[in-house]
Amino acid sequence: MRTEAAERVELVFSLFDANGNGVIDSDDFDLMTGRVLQAAAASDEGAKAAIRDAFRRYWTTLATELDANGDGVITVEEFRPFVLDPERFGPTVSEFAQALAALGDPDGDGLIERPLFVSLMKAIGFAEANIHALFDAFGPDTQDRITVSTWAVGIEEYYAPDMAGIPGDELVPARAV
Repeated sequence: MRTEAAERVELVFSLFDANGNGVIDSDDFDLMTGRVLQAAAASDEGAKAAIRDAFRRYWTTLATELDANGDGVITVEEFRPFVLDPERFGPTVSEFAQALAALGDPDGDGLIERPLFVSLMKAIGFAEANIHALFDAFGPDTQDRITVSTWAVGIEEYYAPDMAGIPGDELVPARAV
């Protein structure tokens, strides 16, 4: 696994631990789903249902694949090897990527404007400066928009263990030297 991918895994774990108790559980996914839906108030019910389903599948996949002792929580040690395994996790990431990107396009024009992108990413828990750096790395058009497919591909790349130098690396806070 590339260093960049390992750093992305650590960040994702911290975001998924939405309530900050040191483990991931179903309550974290409920909390994150609620925050994302609140940020997506203008989206239609179909898009909202798709993101609810995607978050639910995300949790179900994690719990099924990782919670070997059945305690209902995922530790960081359990999480690390799983999340970047495309064979075990790829379909879940793809569903989530499509649902989140579609949520960012409430008017259905295939484009995502920066303010909604920022709101959705902040609802997930990313830092605002990193969100803007990511949006810029996606190469917005002159009206400060990116395509739905650009964001969906970016999400999928974020979970690829062999990828480096991708826009998603902008989400990982710079390390002090």
